[in-house]
Amino acid sequence: MAEEYREALLKKDDYHENCPGCQVDQLKELKKGFPFRDLVSIWIVVLCTALPISTLFPFLYFMIRDFGIAEREEDIGYYAGYVGSSFMIGRALTSVFWGIVADRYGRKPVILLGTIAVVIFNTLFGLSVNFWMAIVTRFLLGCLNGLLGPIKAYAVEIFRAEYQALGLSTVSTAWGIGLIIGPALGGFLAQPAEKYPNLFSKESLFGRFPYFLPCFCISLFALVVTIVSCWLPETLHVHNEKKTSSNDSYNALEAATGASKGDEARTDDKGRKPSSNESLLKNWPLMSSIIVYCIFSLHDMAYTEIFSLWAESSRKLGGLGYTTEDVGEVLAVSGFGLLVFQLSLYPYVERILGPIPVARIAAALSILLLSSYPFIAMLSGLGLSILINCASIMKNVFSVSIITGMFILQNNAVDQNQRGAANGISMTGMSFFKAVGPAGGGAILSWAQRRQNAAFLPGVQLVFFILNAVELIGVLMTFKPFLAQTQDKPRNGTA
Repeated sequence: MAEEYREALLKKDDYHENCPGCQVDQLKELKKGFPFRDLVSIWIVVLCTALPISTLFPFLYFMIRDFGIAEREEDIGYYAGYVGSSFMIGRALTSVFWGIVADRYGRKPVILLGTIAVVIFNTLFGLSVNFWMAIVTRFLLGCLNGLLGPIKAYAVEIFRAEYQALGLSTVSTAWGIGLIIGPALGGFLAQPAEKYPNLFSKESLFGRFPYFLPCFCISLFALVVTIVSCWLPETLHVHNEKKTSSNDSYNALEAATGASKGDEARTDDKGRKPSSNESLLKNWPLMSSIIVYCIFSLHDMAYTEIFSLWAESSRKLGGLGYTTEDVGEVLAVSGFGLLVFQLSLYPYVERILGPIPVARIAAALSILLLSSYPFIAMLSGLGLSILINCASIMKNVFSVSIITGMFILQNNAVDQNQRGAANGISMTGMSFFKAVGPAGGGAILSWAQRRQNAAFLPGVQLVFFILNAVELIGVLMTFKPFLAQTQDKPRNGTA
């Protein structure tokens, strides 16, 4: 049966025996079962790249304190913001480049390079001895870890049509879980000589570098993922006589014209021009969804930075007085709640209401929830623990619901052979906004903690008011005429 199907494919004009993409297409037709192995492969790759992004937030407050660069306690958030932003600045500068590389040379090389970058630079970050070493290692990690855009394209190309929506959901779910598990690991494993003196002495490597253990564990995981990824199949179609994949990415990024001169004469077998000739920058359904995505990403990254710094701040500054372990426990509970929601409830809610209504409802509820945070800080003991855990679970559920909806819109707005470049544009914009998030969030928190006795929005009330203002802007931008949605059916079975 397999040999007969292979011979049938060889007779097709668009099948090439030595093309890795065509070989994957052949395997997809032959494999009829549930693609469990492919789902696990994508899950661990996305988890590998998501974990280092937010691992530092629970211990960043104490790391900056130990560097001795902040003169006052209120200034710690200011310097912490720059360390948090450096990764996103690096990624913003290279995301489009890695998208083009993935469309020209393949998804697999970019994936492998990204996981190797985690192994090297995440390890070096854990060994940082001063503020500038932390900045540089995070920046280089962001520059070289450009696999998130290509892995989204890979998640569509590796599955049969009926499983492509599940593949995209796997990317967003693994990403969201990674951004929760990462801080939990950072919270539990940082400063091990103080928390677990029976296992780690102060003279040991982990005692002299108190923030190395969580980074080391993630780097070991990334090393395993790198080795496993060597067996990933390449999905890029490379036809010697018609290298459409590389041309599509380059032409898609040309903003000045809708098509290059060499492509004007290209038509498909029915005499129609391929839609990949259209400039992505002129694709308003795509660009409007990316802009809204960036606004919500700005909010989420600022919140992620602020939450840990606020929770670890002293009571006199309006914080919770938590330790890294306390923050880790809150984020671990949030991660479990998010996993349950994404795998059980979200697909049904999205199917009934659609991605945009879900995003609007989640954003509106998020605004109400954040308004309660300054009042939650007035509690103590068991009441504080219960409420802050419930609030953290709900906030992360709302955030991932919004981001998943935006990603679905972006994916439906472009053809498959443009997804590498489209995701590169999306990652660039998102990374710039996420770079602003930690720096802005840290600076605002530092400023707010110096105005405890202000008449209008004293202390941390100002911080959560600004976060809500950004979220409200995102909600308003989800309405017409700003946000445009493609009226076509979802491409390649995605939803």
